Amino acid sequence: MTERIQPVPAVAGELARAEPRAAVPQLEGWGRIPAPGRETLTEDLARATQGAVLSRGLGRSYGDSSLPAAVDDKVVGTRFANRILSFDETTGVLRAEAGFSLVELNRLFISRGFFSPVTPGTQYVTLGGMVASDVHGKNHHVEGCFGRHVKSLRMRLADDTIVDCSPTELPDLFWGTVGGMGLLGHILEVELTMHRIASPWIWMESQRVPNIDAFLVALGKSAPAWPMTMGWIDCLNRGRSMGRGILMAGRWAEPGEAPSAPPKVAKKKTIPVDFPNFALNNFTASLFNTAYYWKHVRKEWKGVVGPDPFFYPLDAILQWNRGYGSRGFTQYQCVLPRAGGPEMVREFMQLLTKLGGASPLCVIKDCGPEGQGVLSFPLEGTSIAIDMAVSPGLQKIIDSLNEFVIAAKGRMYLTKDRFTRAEHFRAMEPRLPRFLELREKWDPKRRLRSAQSVRLFGDSA
Repeated sequence: MTERIQPVPAVAGELARAEPRAAVPQLEGWGRIPAPGRETLTEDLARATQGAVLSRGLGRSYGDSSLPAAVDDKVVGTRFANRILSFDETTGVLRAEAGFSLVELNRLFISRGFFSPVTPGTQYVTLGGMVASDVHGKNHHVEGCFGRHVKSLRMRLADDTIVDCSPTELPDLFWGTVGGMGLLGHILEVELTMHRIASPWIWMESQRVPNIDAFLVALGKSAPAWPMTMGWIDCLNRGRSMGRGILMAGRWAEPGEAPSAPPKVAKKKTIPVDFPNFALNNFTASLFNTAYYWKHVRKEWKGVVGPDPFFYPLDAILQWNRGYGSRGFTQYQCVLPRAGGPEMVREFMQLLTKLGGASPLCVIKDCGPEGQGVLSFPLEGTSIAIDMAVSPGLQKIIDSLNEFVIAAKGRMYLTKDRFTRAEHFRAMEPRLPRFLELREKWDPKRRLRSAQSVRLFGDSA
């Protein structure tokens, strides 16, 4: 029997405080790089496609994928399209509007024994954004990307037609939209299958690993044994300790392993103002990395933790992006194919530490087989994500990393990207012609465009 749940505003409580409208005179990505022009966001959903070029959720894409292509373009905000439309507890099938947020989904469903089949590293995202980015998580080697678990979408196309699509109904539109960065249509509703969980707790094991070679061995052993794995690595240290880090593996705890009470929700902290641009530099980042590495006092640890610190450690600090100062930052995330072996990952780390520019935030994950989304990011191999402050030398660093990834036959993640050159993107993305064919079919006038599509796809500004 399908149960209807009372809709809850997705911008209530902490989320509303995390995304203050008055504090954003210009649209910007999470990397703090603003869009051209002044405030261009509209949340008038009744006229959502009348001149709109893009839809935007909670603004957590790092770069320019949810920013307008031109000064006069407006972007449709979906935060108020946040209703749960139906939920069937027997099958776990949930249908909700695309603006429904993951933070609200977790608040309502973890206590009911359900969780999203795939979650990214922040819960301040919408279902529509999760589809458009085809997000992946710590369980990619087991569950693939989010789109694999989506049953159907309702969309408003560029010509204002409203259609339903799925893996069997208009499949080319469906798989083009999954990971398509919102360029094939405005996602209105998402239907997905939730996962049942045994308890609201995570059983986690972690270990301190001395260098990248040992890390890759440990990650290779953990992936077949655990449904969720990831690691933090030190991408500033060189020599024998290059790539040292903390490897974490987890699964949902069984009732007998977990406390009977649910995890307490920790009070959020915030960075109220921008840090000075000089506050984060190689010296302070190296100090942080050393402290974080040795904070894991025991070489190995195991026990139960709540889902928030396991899945979303950075969400504990609202507006943590202010730590990079007003200059902004980007995240470079790539995946290197398994066929290249550990040697390729080691060479990438050697290049990264030589180029410099990295911050304390560097994450490594094991990825499973490539999904069906035409432009979905992961492929079977090793994913590395590095946050870097904007600096005069940043473009050269990104160019060098992209040249390495192209030679390795890897790819970078569109949701995080802001500085990749069009020629580099074309060189690393053999699926691009297929995606351009779909845009020609579903939006021949290129009504749906973004700052990113101008930069990488050749759209007019």
